[in-house]
Amino acid sequence: MSQSDANLLERLNDVIAKARTAGADAADLVYAEGTSVAMTYRLGKPENLDRAEGIDLGLRVLIGKRQAIASSSDCSDAALDELVERAVAMARVVPEDEFCGLADSDLLANDLPDVDECDPMEPDASVLEARARDAEAAARDVPGVTNSEGAEAGWSRSRTAIAASNGFAKVRLRSSHAISAAVLAGEGTDMERDYDWASVVHGEDLPDPAEIGRKAGENAVKRLNPKKISSAQVPVVYDPRVSQSILAHLAGAVNGASIARGTSFLKDRMDTAVFSDAITIVDDPLRPRGLRSKAFDGEGLATYRKNFIENGKLITWIMDLRSARQLGLKSTASATRGTSSPPSPATTNLYMEPGSVSPAKLIADIKSGLYVTGLMGQGTNLITGDYSRGAEGFWIENGEIAYPVSELTIAGNLDAMFKALVPADDLIFQFGINAPTLRIDGMTVAGK
Repeated sequence: MSQSDANLLERLNDVIAKARTAGADAADLVYAEGTSVAMTYRLGKPENLDRAEGIDLGLRVLIGKRQAIASSSDCSDAALDELVERAVAMARVVPEDEFCGLADSDLLANDLPDVDECDPMEPDASVLEARARDAEAAARDVPGVTNSEGAEAGWSRSRTAIAASNGFAKVRLRSSHAISAAVLAGEGTDMERDYDWASVVHGEDLPDPAEIGRKAGENAVKRLNPKKISSAQVPVVYDPRVSQSILAHLAGAVNGASIARGTSFLKDRMDTAVFSDAITIVDDPLRPRGLRSKAFDGEGLATYRKNFIENGKLITWIMDLRSARQLGLKSTASATRGTSSPPSPATTNLYMEPGSVSPAKLIADIKSGLYVTGLMGQGTNLITGDYSRGAEGFWIENGEIAYPVSELTIAGNLDAMFKALVPADDLIFQFGINAPTLRIDGMTVAGK
């Protein structure tokens, strides 16, 4: 631990001690500071260079079974004293919550694995400019591209600390490098837009910016002259850049807070088959250089790799301490935490293990179907499982991608969709949630 980190934790523990002196039975404090830089390039010229820095902290105090949170961006001694006073006063009058509380000290993380979540090198502005310039130039060089929304290269680093009266006190350093490009193809009312992007923890893992740009340009050109199709019930194939949305819906449905409230269509499905027996879905917070990796959660518990779906069967919920207490279970060390809200359960590096067939083989026997590359809207009801999303992509004919289509709606029910889902073998870790190409038969596609 650096001297700077040690000094920070000492100061946070001083605030907690003041809260205890003021009447709190327990308290914890979350501190977050961050720096970000973004360079935008458009039409061959630098457009913006933005740098932002900020500090925020949030104090949670507990008096009996009452808890309150107060936050501030002012770290002066006077402001922290006022923060303690406000938080304790609020905790005296809020309703009781029988499930709130800090972690027992014997559950706290001690020796932590290194998940390699921080790149020590901050890129110079000239490096970011070169990344954005190369990405946009490559996108505009694609034949058929007629305009550009620009390319952006960004970098950020954050330092987060959690200290609590149960003895927990740890600091996390995290970095991110990103490149994106978005362009338009065609002319007039027949223009189409598309994009590509990448985000990594370490700059050396970024793909070639020119490759990002080329993909953005090629994606836009491929979308030109989309056709309308008639409504039908057909197989739907999700491209990897949208297939992760299916796992995001699952994560919402198995969130311990939703289960405790009884507001999930999967609330009675523990230890039952939700997918086919070929499906395993993993949450791995300890994946080195993962976009959401972390060695401890928002309540100070040591994180660990876990299967939520194993051979098709649902084997655990996503739980923080509060939801675990409500359900009479143990936390899965899945708490996330901001400075102005209590902990809540969330996934980290969630992914579906790949299947055994290539994407080409996955669609080879589809006579007519939809290959989805873009989704719009939030038409998913996690209480009933009903699913309806706006979509765009390409029509499949006789096992081949035939032509672009747009202005579609795809609909089904997540329960049936999960059971029918078949994954390809092309899993790549691009997002915080990742899935390979997915095929789901029997979905309704509404067109003209």
